[in-house]
Amino acid sequence: MNIKDFDYHLPERLIAQKPADKRDASRLLVVDRKTGNIEHRHFYEITDYLREGDLLILNDSRVIPARLFGVKDGTGAKVEFLLIRRTEGDRWETMVRPGRRLKPGDSVTFSEDPLLAAKILDYGSDGTRIVEFSYDGIFMERLEEIGSMPLPPYIQRPSEEEDRERYQTVYSREEGSVAAPTAGLHFTKELLSEAEQKGVELAYVTLHVGIGTFRPVKCETVEEHSMHFEEYSVSEKAAELINRALREGRRVISVGTTSVRTAESAAFFDENAVRADGGRGCWQVRPGEGSTDIFIYPGYEFKIIDSLITNFHLPKSTLLMLISALYDREKILEVYEEAVKEEYRFFSYGDAMIIL
Repeated sequence: MNIKDFDYHLPERLIAQKPADKRDASRLLVVDRKTGNIEHRHFYEITDYLREGDLLILNDSRVIPARLFGVKDGTGAKVEFLLIRRTEGDRWETMVRPGRRLKPGDSVTFSEDPLLAAKILDYGSDGTRIVEFSYDGIFMERLEEIGSMPLPPYIQRPSEEEDRERYQTVYSREEGSVAAPTAGLHFTKELLSEAEQKGVELAYVTLHVGIGTFRPVKCETVEEHSMHFEEYSVSEKAAELINRALREGRRVISVGTTSVRTAESAAFFDENAVRADGGRGCWQVRPGEGSTDIFIYPGYEFKIIDSLITNFHLPKSTLLMLISALYDREKILEVYEEAVKEEYRFFSYGDAMIIL
């Protein structure tokens, strides 16, 4: 497949720069794969499409304020850091800008009072740097004080105080992402409670969204692209909920592509699992921690996920490829064309869709 097969026209004015006034006030495009029907609703109506016995898989990763602005010691040159992942101890792989200013041995401070400083140790992969931080107290507390939320580059404004809450799901718990699992941004605590009252189960997994979110697909041929590794974990409780739903043949709905990648990465076929129909053998998920570079594109056979709640994704992106694997590529592009026509808001702070 060619990368051009996943391209579409998007007017720049449809790229959301701010979140909706209320989380669940976003629009919701509903796609029924069996009939091909499309409906235009609002996210607060999402429970109309959930039924008793459904299981939602949600990613509870929490975004850290990973963008830092500092000055290079000795020259006073302004530099920007974007923390990607902790390698060990106080060492992080970091995107830096402008890269030409920072070489191994250089030091950077991030406040007048040196509560947080960094030393460049080495070059990382794809132009990143390995840096070691020094600080007073607790690192995450210093980061909360000095760092900014790492809004994606298509949001063309500085991070604001509002983003500390709105670029975070209401159920985020495990710190470690440098981008939000955006499909979950639409849920309120009240909406989740409404789903549970309807008999919907909630299973929380964790995948820390990493550098791949910021990297375009550069290969002309889709199959040649390599994903970056991201860390994930599935608790015993989450695995038990998901596995019971699978054995009982209930619908498993992923909230976001990161939840898809987590569940599918943890999948294994259990020949001894006893299904509700009395037969043996079905797909299950394995609890525990792991690192995944799973790349889902058309031709992939899903083991765990039946349906998906998601945002609208960038042209030629791996996320658009993933949803094209769940539904027909040409039909997905037709859905996107309809979303553009109806002026839905796109990307992280944009509107949502559910693929049933």
